[in-house]
Amino acid sequence: QVQLVESGGGFVQPGGSLRLSCAASSFWVNVMGWYRQAPGKQRELVATITRAGRTNYADSVKDRFTISRDNAKNTVYLQMNSLKPEDTAVYYCNVNGPMGSWGQGTQVTVSS
Repeated sequence: QVQLVESGGGFVQPGGSLRLSCAASSFWVNVMGWYRQAPGKQRELVATITRAGRTNYADSVKDRFTISRDNAKNTVYLQMNSLKPEDTAVYYCNVNGPMGSWGQGTQVTVSS
């Protein structure tokens, strides 16, 4: 079990930016990533990054979001730029895939 400490969510206007961060309690981590769940929708993958730095993004966030990782800190970040109202969701930090460990979730609200 890996405990995750997540921060960075909040309220932002369309076109604004936020950066989420998540620190894992263990160094025994391969894949870290972010998922999100909007009201009335299923949880979906946003982005993942491997220990080697390989990244994958949902099509809806490509070229707007950037995932990065500090292996020494076992911390993953999600830089979110050009935010849209449809990005509004609870964002969850994840390690080692859906069957791994999850953060508590942080609310991101994009609205004017």
